[in-house]
Amino acid sequence: MTVTIKFCGGARTVTGSMHLVSTNKANILLDCGLFQGHRDEFYAVNSNFSFDPQNLDACVLSHAHIDHCGNLPTLIKKGYRAKIYSTSVTRDLCRYMLPDSGHIQEEDIKYVNKINKRKGLPPRFPLYTKDEAEVCLKYFRTVEYHKRFSLSDDVDLTFFDPGHILGSAIPILDLKTSKGSMRIAYAVDLGRYDIPLLRDPEVPKDIDYLIIESTYGGRTHGSMEKAEKELATVINETIKRRGKIIIPSFALERTQLVIFCISELMRKKKIKKIPIFVDSPLAVNITKVFRENWEYFDDVTRKIFLTGEDPFGCDNITYITDVEDSKKLNTETKPMIIISASGMCENGRILHHLRNNIENPNNTILIVGFMAKDTLGRRLVEKVKKIKIFGQQHEVQANVVAINSFSSHADANGLVDYVKSCGDRLKQVFIVHGEEEQSNILRKNIKKLDIKVQVPAKNDIVFLKS
Repeated sequence: MTVTIKFCGGARTVTGSMHLVSTNKANILLDCGLFQGHRDEFYAVNSNFSFDPQNLDACVLSHAHIDHCGNLPTLIKKGYRAKIYSTSVTRDLCRYMLPDSGHIQEEDIKYVNKINKRKGLPPRFPLYTKDEAEVCLKYFRTVEYHKRFSLSDDVDLTFFDPGHILGSAIPILDLKTSKGSMRIAYAVDLGRYDIPLLRDPEVPKDIDYLIIESTYGGRTHGSMEKAEKELATVINETIKRRGKIIIPSFALERTQLVIFCISELMRKKKIKKIPIFVDSPLAVNITKVFRENWEYFDDVTRKIFLTGEDPFGCDNITYITDVEDSKKLNTETKPMIIISASGMCENGRILHHLRNNIENPNNTILIVGFMAKDTLGRRLVEKVKKIKIFGQQHEVQANVVAINSFSSHADANGLVDYVKSCGDRLKQVFIVHGEEEQSNILRKNIKKLDIKVQVPAKNDIVFLKS
């Protein structure tokens, strides 16, 4: 029996995760994520697959982040008609994440076409629309954690919890071979231990081949205690200046984690109670899914819900969906916290808040998530003096502070420890989902364990031995 893995996306880069596992009887796609980059590259990369979608027998989805699920609508448009397997929470999250992605693309194209019309250029079209995104939702089929499920005559699927975001999964593929069996684990993305809200990562045993992320392959995180202390300091110092705290945040997971931590700081009286505005229609819907699936949280958070409290709904938190209410925030002068998407500052309402607040030295732009190369968020982290928002240049006079410890990704030590925990049967590790420098650092550290390790390039194909 021949078993191959083709690394179709998210190799030597962070976004666009997509990997094809093929046996003699089945073709299984692991994730179908959006590659995120400049507009032309975005459309060129995401419009084309290095395989025929009609020949796939299953798509297995690890979680609902757009760089892992966001190109599913294109897969359907190109002829995919099999099932999409995920946890029930991931399906519920995708009901909001995918249509929102389509809506953003439609709005972006409207803006581009206005410019193209003035230049006499032909109109462009979105990769997919909101309606097309909604079509793909009917292909979802949910699988419970730890319940082995048959994908084909020779491939079984089991989900384990990686502790990354609510509903995320480590898909385990058990393959029947002529020589017995083979076990492949897909730990992309992998979470951290002892982080609020989420359960700790699970380590499946008897793994033969491991595909693992490397977002922070060469970096380490501080503790959550340190992160909360830094958060309190930033908020208190900004309040003293009578400024605003603007937090660009991913609508899924990071927003809920930050709200939880700020609420805890206020409850412990480590920061003053000031208004908090969550300005993102998507974040409002995602938080609703979190509330409805509270039984998947860690023990501490479940106990909070069982007592009747809502860790995402303190009386000083306002969730905003209406555009006019969002605009009103920029006329307010009192201290407040504004949490808004998108997380990398590439689109969405956060751009309006940055435009209106970034030139005020009393304000703070608080970065709490990973910022990919060539994004506005990365330029802010790199402390550039001037940035462009909606084509207009602005001086960065607000304080820019980055707190990396809120990351829901395992760091360099966590990744190596996870590899160690996979057991003596481990034959080879494939490192993906990371900028090349980070992937190579992780490769060197895993190599010290005397385990065969590889950093594949996009469209590389490897043959696995049973």
